[in-house]
Amino acid sequence: MERKPRLLEGEALWTYALGVLAGRAYSTGELREKLRRKAAKAAEIDGILSRLKDYRYLDDKRFAELFASARLTNDKLGSARVERDLRARRVAPALAEKTVRKTYEGVNEQALIEDWIRRKYRTAEREGLFAEQKDLASAYRRLVRAGFRSGAIITALKRFAKDPELLDAFEPPEEAEEV
Repeated sequence: MERKPRLLEGEALWTYALGVLAGRAYSTGELREKLRRKAAKAAEIDGILSRLKDYRYLDDKRFAELFASARLTNDKLGSARVERDLRARRVAPALAEKTVRKTYEGVNEQALIEDWIRRKYRTAEREGLFAEQKDLASAYRRLVRAGFRSGAIITALKRFAKDPELLDAFEPPEEAEEV
């Protein structure tokens, strides 16, 4: 037998929202969706979100800045991936784009890609890590998913390829271009 979730209202919904935010940071859009599933009265959600913003417990700009800088510093991901992740967390597209642009300002993407390759392929320093076309294609797809630009990826892969000329005729896989 399936249990129905207990719906909350008033102070109980406020307490729930505070508890959720105590666990981790949320964007306004994410929290709105969580509250929508728990609220007995949808009309209360906007009031609670407004109150959270007044207390500065909820701030999309600060959330986006912290998220983007953590993804760059800790995960060393490319800007496209971070922007995509912010949008998935329901941050406004314009805010996501502006924040990522500011966070990645002055970042050497080529060095970031090379560090990423060294981390993911522990044997990257040995000669000719990518000896075959399929290895290059696989690495390319992984780097696109990590949020890096095609031109910078190909330049970096040439550095690690056993035969860099393989990349001169390299055509990126179709699905990899969907960033």
